[in-house]
Amino acid sequence: MNAPLDSSLGEEVRDAVPAGLPANPREAGPRDAAPADTSREAPRKRRPKRDVDGWVLLDKPVGMTSTQAVGAVKWLFQAKKAGHAGTLDPLASGCLPIALGEATKTVPFVMDGRKVYRFTVRWGIETDTDDSEGQPTETSELRPTREAILDLLPAFRGEIEQVPPNYSALKINGERAYDLARDGIEVHLAARTVVIHSLELVEQPDADHAVFEAECGKGTYVRSLARDFGRALGARGHISALRRTCVGTFAEEELIPLAKLREVSEAMDDAPPSFALRPVEIGLDSLPALRVSSSDAARLAHGQPIILRGRDAPVLEGPVAITAGGRLVALGEAEAGEIHPRRIFHSGK
Repeated sequence: MNAPLDSSLGEEVRDAVPAGLPANPREAGPRDAAPADTSREAPRKRRPKRDVDGWVLLDKPVGMTSTQAVGAVKWLFQAKKAGHAGTLDPLASGCLPIALGEATKTVPFVMDGRKVYRFTVRWGIETDTDDSEGQPTETSELRPTREAILDLLPAFRGEIEQVPPNYSALKINGERAYDLARDGIEVHLAARTVVIHSLELVEQPDADHAVFEAECGKGTYVRSLARDFGRALGARGHISALRRTCVGTFAEEELIPLAKLREVSEAMDDAPPSFALRPVEIGLDSLPALRVSSSDAARLAHGQPIILRGRDAPVLEGPVAITAGGRLVALGEAEAGEIHPRRIFHSGK
């Protein structure tokens, strides 16, 4: 959230994915899908739920679904409500921002932010899932040189046309593509326009592997990038490792491993690891902030718009984060000198 503007005084947001709903079983990139994780954790004792609001910037481990990760954090904090800002495949690790309580109202603004991935392509084998869990469909003895890879990358930067993986959550006549693919039904998905803001070759640890880093726009499938690199180079390929290093303003150095959260909680007799809880408003760092009076905050809380008055009133259009008395009170939409409330925050009462 940007520094608040004074006043005499969005876009409508949606709730986060609740922890109790099934995860997208094959999500790997910004919208990738992945096979359901059938692993089960040991039963946990029931704990009383409480109102807790804020963000936990989790470093999700490999082997855990996003829904399992949300459930684990929700249990540790005894939170009544939780969700996440963008699914990660069980085979992927890294940045999984988890929203608790009122923070779930800010999830769409985080999901629309930049996402950065570091991923490894394994040359020589293309699979039906475009990752290492799938069955080989094509092979090649060719291994691309560094020069060949560098020459290829410009074609994958900017706006590109991309065909999603057959094992994806996209729907075909009401059925998920991955369900059809598992049933042996041939899947044909149309190409879509996506944006790759940046794409770099990081290293080639050996002839069979290359590591890349990409900043992707919404709707990009990282698995499709690996598949298409392999086809364009004549080497075939699939994703063998994937890590998300950034979502919006949430960076890799801020992430906290789940094991650390559990360790701290256990050391405090199962008390919530509150050291890891970040303020609700950090999910709105991309929005302009407006400071209003307590009376204007009350009007917004009752669903009434407020008017930006005075010669020095800020000129705002679109979504805005509204604060009063040092706390976040609402998400609003600025239009023609008025602020219309879209979401009201009740934390801090």
